[in-house]
Amino acid sequence: MDSTQILGYIGALIVGLVLGLIGGGGSILTVPLLVYLLGYNPVVATAYSLFVVGTSSMVGTFQKYKEGLVDFKTGLAFSFPSFAAVYLSRRYMVPNIPETLFTISNFSLTKGMGIMIFFAIIMIMASYSMIKKDKPNKLLSIKQPYYITFIQGLIIGSITGIIGAGGGFLYIPALVLWAKIPMKKAVGTSLVIITINSLIGFMGDVQTLDIEWAFLLTFTLISIVGIILGVLLSKFISGKQLKKSFGYFIFIMAAYIIYKELK
Repeated sequence: MDSTQILGYIGALIVGLVLGLIGGGGSILTVPLLVYLLGYNPVVATAYSLFVVGTSSMVGTFQKYKEGLVDFKTGLAFSFPSFAAVYLSRRYMVPNIPETLFTISNFSLTKGMGIMIFFAIIMIMASYSMIKKDKPNKLLSIKQPYYITFIQGLIIGSITGIIGAGGGFLYIPALVLWAKIPMKKAVGTSLVIITINSLIGFMGDVQTLDIEWAFLLTFTLISIVGIILGVLLSKFISGKQLKKSFGYFIFIMAAYIIYKELK
């Protein structure tokens, strides 16, 4: 085992710690870690991220369920349009994205660059949601028609499928606004959706990619250890302050990804 691989496994532990501490952000660390440190192709990295985040979220779901913070009925109902979109995007959309998206003069935007830049844009959105101050929600009394929720589920599922993210930062507001679930329960319930979406999305990749199972399972197991440690540490650390600090961190990472891809 070389030093790069050891650093990668340390990164896997940190991914789990972040998931355990703030309930999200695993893919935001996993994809850049796999691409820039371990040298994986972005398509493979996003596939591996889906497995890592999905499996880790399953552990998180169990922990939240023991605390009575999971609404399985709502989570499963919301999952259907999302997981269909995640599976279809991983099975058909991502493999069929052209290797060169466009060329201007001497610059060519490749498939890998496009995925990473899109990922960075989603990271910036996530960082904003973590940094901004929470305000009292005045929209909870407004019931949204189901067909709109269905369309939004398809959109979120497609986005998370392309970038290989769990999408917790998108699903949690959706559950609070549309399903009228309290914030703490929305975090737990979102883990159900993330687990289903990520693992079904990964099933689409299994049919199109060669998976290094030994590495992937080791990486995932270390992340799960991290999540358990993170949950224990969360009792002693201010989640609000940690979330804000992590928001600034991923904004810097997003800027670095854009710089790295376009330089």
